[in-house]
Amino acid sequence: MFLTAPLVVVLGVVVVLLVRKSGLRPSHAVAAVLLGFYLHGSTLAPTISEAVRSVADVIGSISP
Repeated sequence: MFLTAPLVVVLGVVVVLLVRKSGLRPSHAVAAVLLGFYLHGSTLAPTISEAVRSVADVIGSISP
């Protein structure tokens, strides 16, 4: 999936902005990253990946 690297960068920027502007504590951000890491290795990973792919396809099919 070629969308993975840009998605990681966008989500990383969102986390940095939330830590700086919205009061998200760094410990909460670390907990969220660890949750994502362990979810990746779980049986839910294919379902989550398919859902993200579907949403990206829907967003990509919207014409301006």
